Amino acid sequence: MKEPKEIVQVGALELRFLLDGDDTDQRLVVFEFSVPPGAKVPAPHYHQDVDEMVYGLAGSMTTTVAGQSRTLGPGDSCFIPRGVVHHHANVGSETATLLTVLTPALIGPAYFRELGALLQAGSPPDPARVQEIMAKYGLVVA
Repeated sequence: MKEPKEIVQVGALELRFLLDGDDTDQRLVVFEFSVPPGAKVPAPHYHQDVDEMVYGLAGSMTTTVAGQSRTLGPGDSCFIPRGVVHHHANVGSETATLLTVLTPALIGPAYFRELGALLQAGSPPDPARVQEIMAKYGLVVA
């Protein structure tokens, strides 16, 4: 198996980037998104200009799209259109991993690096700063 192009930690979350905008003429980003049980995940939000597709690789993840929750396990997939509020949570007992595709490539490693740096500061991140970073990349907290 080929090593990821980049691995980014955001708190307990791990994102293993397989392709980013530089690889795809800014058309899409592909990464494995691993979430330990009970880990903090981004608040419900939507993407202004980016569609998202998730595909279960391991464990199970509860994904809520437009108020409808479903559990994604290995082989399950879900499409999240831009502008639709969504949220992911691992309420299971094992680490869940999703393959995530974002198109176009407006939300990539730089976004997650910035969020990760806030969480590494040692104290809870300033919510206003988190929202500022999200807005920079076209994410809106619901």
